[in-house]
Amino acid sequence: MKLVTWNVNSLRARMERVLEFLDLHSPDALLLQETKCSAEQFPEEELAAAGYEAVHHSGGRWAGVAVLAPKGHGLKEAKVGLDGEASPDQARWIEAEIESLGIRVASVYVVNGQEVGSEPFAQKLQFLAAMAARAEQLAETELVMGGDMNVAPLDLDVYDSSKFEGATHVTEQERSGLRTVAERGGLVDAFRQLHPDEPGFTWWDYRGGSFHQGFGLRIDLLLVSESLSAAITGCGIDRSFRKGTKPSDHVPLIVELTR
Repeated sequence: MKLVTWNVNSLRARMERVLEFLDLHSPDALLLQETKCSAEQFPEEELAAAGYEAVHHSGGRWAGVAVLAPKGHGLKEAKVGLDGEASPDQARWIEAEIESLGIRVASVYVVNGQEVGSEPFAQKLQFLAAMAARAEQLAETELVMGGDMNVAPLDLDVYDSSKFEGATHVTEQERSGLRTVAERGGLVDAFRQLHPDEPGFTWWDYRGGSFHQGFGLRIDLLLVSESLSAAITGCGIDRSFRKGTKPSDHVPLIVELTR
């Protein structure tokens, strides 16, 4: 099975690329972040025409998360939001069962944090704590949690760690919060399991030619239950979706598992 996470940075703006991706890769689940649309604007009909159904948590012009699965796969039991998150209206968490796969999936868009010591930074740490609590509740479930974590877990995940001193995304507080999610949920970083020494960047700033110069971060992750980790056969990105017409600043991260 093929599971994908992708921060599309506006689903309506990126719809053509999303449909292209579905046609090219035919994923068994696509976890989207930053859909940036209201519930009424969510393009269910276009996705249905492409053979996919969706559950979504839509919060308007900011944030928004969704889970897509092929029709007939049994996408059900959606749960939106996290107990204990600071701003539930921001639409940053959705989870659902995919019956045909026998797994639960969660799409997450972690708070950016803006500046260390700011109120948004405190909310980010609070959100990570809420994620950890939910991960622990799901620890006995076969789970794939994917999304834009807005945390680079290691210095290896940053093109130049010296340029991020004192900035968000790399502090020990954020990294510790993310580690706790994995530890309490019994989750494995799929990419790092297969590629312990590769940067594996998933995001590049639109400005300054960052993509072409390799100035990236690995902040999009797929965290997989330990019980599924032995079934991981591949994990990587599709760089072509950071190129071409109207690309997101993130690329799709793809994990393949055998059952």
